[in-house]
Amino acid sequence: MSLISNFVAQIEQQQLWDKKLVLNRKEYLKVKGSTDTNLYYVASGSLRIYVLEEFEENNIRFGYQNNFIAALDSFISEKPSDLYIQAIKKTELKVIKKATFMAFIDRSTENTKIWQTMLGDLIYQQMERERDILTTSPLERYKRVLARSPQLFQEIPNKYIASYLRMTPETLSRIKKS
Repeated sequence: MSLISNFVAQIEQQQLWDKKLVLNRKEYLKVKGSTDTNLYYVASGSLRIYVLEEFEENNIRFGYQNNFIAALDSFISEKPSDLYIQAIKKTELKVIKKATFMAFIDRSTENTKIWQTMLGDLIYQQMERERDILTTSPLERYKRVLARSPQLFQEIPNKYIASYLRMTPETLSRIKKS
């Protein structure tokens, strides 16, 4: 059993989910300027986290089935965030409030270790993504992301992947064909 599925099973057993949400395609979970300290578990579907810069959407993260997702900056700081979180397709989420989640984490050293491992993995993923964007060609970015996260290419439309990889959809299409 994976760390996340073990974590989710414990949350289920202790009935800690605050509520369940269903988002329809293109519906927003969070918009710019709002504060959101909830943590979400994606039971089904997929979402994207993006920022809007001068009318251009820049995808920075995705969430899909069996993953946690949050506006991490707002979750940590409890302040408004510039992030948008939008459903890519119909998505079912389980919601846990930050206070409930942190109390759950503090209950055992095992939970604390799992949470630290999850945060460490998230930091590592972000560093890898930054490295890709700053130092490699579009082809290398594509290859590295494909090796790291093949599920992304099964769950997420190409136009969003192209934005995530900082290339045009046409460039991504050419790379995938070659």
